Amino acid sequence: MKKYLFIVFLIVPCLCYAQQPAVKGSVLDTLNHQQLSNTVIAVLQAKDSILQTFTRSDAGGKFSIPHLPAGKYLLLATTPGYADYVEPFTLADSTSTTNVNIILSLKSRLLKEVLVNQAIAAIKLKGDTTEYNADSFKMQPNATVEDLLKKLPGIQVDKNGQITAQGEKVQKVLVDGEEFFGDDPTLATQNLRADMVDKVQVFDKKSDQAAFTGIDDGQKTKTLNLKLKEDKKNGYFGKASTGAGNDGYHNNQLMLNFFKKKRKISGYGIVSNTGKTGLNWNERDSYGQSMAENFSYDENTDSYMGDFQSDDLESWDGRYNGQGFPLVQTGGLHFNDKWNEDKQSINGNYKILNLHVDGYSNTSSQYLLPDTFYYTNSSERFANTILRQRANGIYELQIDSTSSIRIAADGGLDHKTTKSARTMQSIAQDSALVNQNERNIATTGDIRTINSSILWRKKLRKKGRTLSLNIQEKYTQNNSDGYLDAVTEFYKNGSVDSSQVIDQYKTNRNENITFDTKLTYSEPLSKSSSIILNYGIVVNNSSSNRNSFNQDASGKYGELDSLYSNDYKFNIFTHRGGANYNLIKKKIRANAGLSAGLTSFDQQDMHTGLTRNRDFVNWFPQASFSYMFSTQRRLSINYNGSTNQPSINQLQPLRTNEDPLNISIGNPDLKPQFSNNIRMFFNDYKILTDRGIWINGSYNFTYNAITSKTVIDASGKRTNQAVNVDGNRNANLYLGYNFKLKKLDMRTGFNGNIRYSRYVNYINEALNATNSGSYELGTYLNKSKEKKYEISMEASATYTNSKSSVQQAIKTNYWTFSINPNVDLFFPWKLQLHTDCNINLRQKTAAFDNNNNVVLWNAWIGKKFMKNDALLIKAEVNDLLKENIGFNRQVNSNFISQQNYGTISRYVFLSINWNFNKTGAGAK
Repeated sequence: MKKYLFIVFLIVPCLCYAQQPAVKGSVLDTLNHQQLSNTVIAVLQAKDSILQTFTRSDAGGKFSIPHLPAGKYLLLATTPGYADYVEPFTLADSTSTTNVNIILSLKSRLLKEVLVNQAIAAIKLKGDTTEYNADSFKMQPNATVEDLLKKLPGIQVDKNGQITAQGEKVQKVLVDGEEFFGDDPTLATQNLRADMVDKVQVFDKKSDQAAFTGIDDGQKTKTLNLKLKEDKKNGYFGKASTGAGNDGYHNNQLMLNFFKKKRKISGYGIVSNTGKTGLNWNERDSYGQSMAENFSYDENTDSYMGDFQSDDLESWDGRYNGQGFPLVQTGGLHFNDKWNEDKQSINGNYKILNLHVDGYSNTSSQYLLPDTFYYTNSSERFANTILRQRANGIYELQIDSTSSIRIAADGGLDHKTTKSARTMQSIAQDSALVNQNERNIATTGDIRTINSSILWRKKLRKKGRTLSLNIQEKYTQNNSDGYLDAVTEFYKNGSVDSSQVIDQYKTNRNENITFDTKLTYSEPLSKSSSIILNYGIVVNNSSSNRNSFNQDASGKYGELDSLYSNDYKFNIFTHRGGANYNLIKKKIRANAGLSAGLTSFDQQDMHTGLTRNRDFVNWFPQASFSYMFSTQRRLSINYNGSTNQPSINQLQPLRTNEDPLNISIGNPDLKPQFSNNIRMFFNDYKILTDRGIWINGSYNFTYNAITSKTVIDASGKRTNQAVNVDGNRNANLYLGYNFKLKKLDMRTGFNGNIRYSRYVNYINEALNATNSGSYELGTYLNKSKEKKYEISMEASATYTNSKSSVQQAIKTNYWTFSINPNVDLFFPWKLQLHTDCNINLRQKTAAFDNNNNVVLWNAWIGKKFMKNDALLIKAEVNDLLKENIGFNRQVNSNFISQQNYGTISRYVFLSINWNFNKTGAGAK
């Protein structure tokens, strides 16, 4: 093989241009030494790969870059059809000049004759978007997008499929910028193949209004977009799997996708009782994960949780959270298309879910009081069923080059039945029985929702001047019927002192309709600044009718209990307006604004004729600042403030008797609370060393925070009332650092997370401040060799502490450790062995002396068939050691609790998985 001289690197003193150090030379073709014109010659700083300057070669292939400061640099030459040229050089002092003769080789010739080491940027920062080049990460044939995401630096995927990007939960996953089956990201990440993806983009999705005007309105959603390869957008692909095991376990899935340029048609169906598929994690996060102040840390959900109360007749929200034994039957259809030169587009989704969940749980808790503490032990058995349907659609029309209209609609129907049997005992510090309660609840309910919106946008004659109108409608109807059978006994000196028996039939009828209109106008003030003004009206009307019936003399539930029955109407009218200022320069983006709402509230008690009126003002300031140090490094800071008015239930709660041991009373003197949220984000990535840093922090503090005042009497009965306090705050700091060990061809990284929370409330008239925190340090590594092995591991250690001022001598401190290895080995004859572990180690606490360490070990062995390993037959074992006992530990404002629950454990499975596709230019 003929050897070619790639580099002629000469450094000679420059006598002609004193005090003007430079790099100069010529660019030639390797084959015939022909001069190459218009080649880009870039000079990068060696320490961080930041661009210093660039030029292009002239018609004779020559170039010159004068006036460079002394230092170390990288010289990069690139032109279409040729391999990139990279070479370090140094300018020692102010009189030196570097002469370089660059000889480039055709890519086609190099592929035949020479092995070329070329660094391809795995990650790019494009404005506010972090973009991953999918092909830079080695994947096994038929790997899913979820497998790809687990390899991307700064992104984690948990066992439920939930994605965390750069320390923040991903709320939405798009495919080519469009919705894919609505709000269920796992349908995209677990069913699309990794080799179809060109880029993975992570960004904060702005509102439609902000995207149109270019002016930030503070509304952002952490979003992940899967940009598909062009040659994969024509044809069909999908996967089918079926499997069965012992004890009736089964899992059957089918996913079909038809793509033709910009038209996408997809469908899926799932029947499974393994608890791993067909369950929407995004909906889990929208029900009760943090409904109050963030003061309670739950180690299993990795989030702080609020102490909130819910109506037991409506307590199950129709989700599976890992507790119990599920059976899911679900399916859906997706359609997306663009036509008329992309002036018109449509996106539609339909999903149906039939979910059955049976299970049980046992919970032990310790409550701290100013002068004592007590324990509760409770158990529950439940059987829940829901039939849920969802549909949504979006139509967009580009009327002309200056105006467009967007129409969106969605709706849903839930029919659910629930049955539960609960028992609870309260025990004093001296082990004496305080009370015990038994409850049986059976309900049937229907929830209907219809939402729609119209957004009209118009660009006016002056550039940057726009006008838009957004009209939204939301309607919800919730009807339920149920039976409550409860017996509560109160003890004194070891014997029953009193008892309470409830046997009632209950009906709930709730309805809400909201109309929201918003007119927005933007005006440019200069080339770099603009202002946006908006005004809107919100009408929110709702009604609540609740009836409780006792048995009459004939044994029928016909006697109305007026104490626990009500009929309310709530009407709320709001004027809302605001202004935002926006500044965009080369490296700086700044935004500041203020909006306010003038609200009138009217409540009518239809039983008594009483009316309550309330007028208040809500303030919503916001500001943001972003600085781009370079194309690979940026810093952003955001502030949002909001006024939150007391809810109707806090001012005047509806009297309920579902839980005789927990009673809520109203507080008409409640003041509105004002919450402040400050967020900071910084990232830095170096292309040549493949090193990334992500820092994400937040701080929240609230004035006049609405918290709870709890009085616990000698019988163990709790009376709760909402009150205002100061001092509530929480903070979070996340740091991620990743790099590639090139000699070992291994990606690795470290991450840390610090969470702190201070929650203030009243317990038996004593002001209680609970300080809670968790401190986590984790690491991960990933190494693979094609057709040999693929190894990854994640490990973390978390220290949790909590202390309440009412019992300073009692502290809750404990460690938890999580280790998650994952190994795939590839043998001859297309055999594959897979094993993974989820090891959780928990330290004992003073309240609970059992540590509940769990090792969940799964494994399978399989053989691949067909072209591109499309067919996989495997035998697998879930939970080899049979240790999935179901465990949850919580630390709250003045109590800690530990729960054990029934969940899916070991099963042996035999399954067949088939990935099929025909994509590319020839697909039809």
